[in-house]
Amino acid sequence: MINWFKYRVFYFGLSLVLIAGGSYSLLVNGLKLGLDFTGGSLLELKVNAPIGELQTVAEAAIPLASLQQSNDSFILRSRAIDSAQKMQLTETLKIKFGEVSEIRFETIGPLLGQELIQKTLIGLALAVLFILVYLAYRFRDKTFGICAVLAMLHDSLIILGAFSLLGAWLGVEIDALFVTAVLTILSFSVHDTIVLYDRIREDRRLYPQETMVNIANRAISETMTRSVNNSLTIIFMLLSLFVFGGETTRWFVLALLIGTVSGTYSSPFVAVPLLVLIKRNR
Repeated sequence: MINWFKYRVFYFGLSLVLIAGGSYSLLVNGLKLGLDFTGGSLLELKVNAPIGELQTVAEAAIPLASLQQSNDSFILRSRAIDSAQKMQLTETLKIKFGEVSEIRFETIGPLLGQELIQKTLIGLALAVLFILVYLAYRFRDKTFGICAVLAMLHDSLIILGAFSLLGAWLGVEIDALFVTAVLTILSFSVHDTIVLYDRIREDRRLYPQETMVNIANRAISETMTRSVNNSLTIIFMLLSLFVFGGETTRWFVLALLIGTVSGTYSSPFVAVPLLVLIKRNR
């Protein structure tokens, strides 16, 4: 049986490096908020034009915030505009560059964006509270709930840090889909942790004379193959979606991909060692 617990310093060190790097980026760069949070308009057009000339024409017609090229289309972000301003811009571009095709047009008010931020924070807080209470009740020990929530917080910080870096380097914005991805990953991470904790509880009944370290090592060894195989099926699917999927879901898929890898890692190598350390110290 592999002594997984022996390498806990490496596990915690790797997690600390990843979290520290992401947290530093969060403090310095923050997260690049999308229209869902800040309010404004997004217009995606397909037009045969140089990006510099297109930006000049767009800035003269609307309060342009940013212009980004995405494959064969352009994404224009601005303060909130109405349909009349959008039509005026489209007509101007047709006169200047010829045929213009509208792919999507979205507008969201700043009040709705603030409300979404509040509901997101409330939803995350409630999710953490319910998971903590459920695991404490399920395992008749609050230590299990605390360690599971800490592992879940570990995954959250890694995802947030990764997207803070992506926002600083590539201009990637977070939106409502990102919130969905984070909540999905938290549930996935907790699910894997519960499987391991349940195995630890059963092995404690079967081997009451063994130490907590040996029981944890056995539980990880018994569930490792199942966890890796389960995660690989999800990772392969997400990789396919990331490579061949559309532009609108690319960063949502990447958030799921980062979270799946982090959640698979944190359950055996963060949640279980934390539990063993606390139990052993007691």
